[in-house]
Amino acid sequence: MQSTTCRNAIMERWIGSVRHELLNRTLIWNHEHLRQILHTYELHHNSHRPHTSLSQAAPLKPLPPNVTDLDAFRIRRTRRAGGVINEWRPAA
Repeated sequence: MQSTTCRNAIMERWIGSVRHELLNRTLIWNHEHLRQILHTYELHHNSHRPHTSLSQAAPLKPLPPNVTDLDAFRIRRTRRAGGVINEWRPAA
């Protein structure tokens, strides 16, 4: 079990990320809009956003394989949360 200090640091980092990447760039209209935009960010954070501590993998995805031929990949951008969040994926 994690200590209270460690859990506080994790939550402080999460809150800082939400503020910096989402809330400082978004005008929130009401409570329901806030819940919707936070849910969208949570999905993005856990299933797509790369994390340095996980070798650029998202927490809910397996680690990426080692890539040697970068010319074989083209990238496509998907906008989320009204364009505040950008997700980048290999184009098919």
